[in-house]
Amino acid sequence: MPAYLYGNIDITDPALYEEYRREVPAVIAAHGGRYLVRGGAVKVLEGHGVPNRQVILEFPDMAHLEAFYHSPEYQRLVAIRQRAASGTLFAIEGY
Repeated sequence: MPAYLYGNIDITDPALYEEYRREVPAVIAAHGGRYLVRGGAVKVLEGHGVPNRQVILEFPDMAHLEAFYHSPEYQRLVAIRQRAASGTLFAIEGY
């Protein structure tokens, strides 16, 4: 069953975030993940959410998603992302 990582990211240091953005695709791919959404225009249709940079990744299953997130390679990049941005990440099981 596929699993999705959804992020709503507010970039506060674009130059530093660029380092994260440049390096993370290879780590995602190494864990069987792929981008479904990476930035792009966002329009709120209902509610009062504040959309920032939207990212949706698809992994083969939750085990692959969690292996990606907890991998040493990604944790190094998490430290960079957290200095360059704030936001929320969700792991979501698909069907």
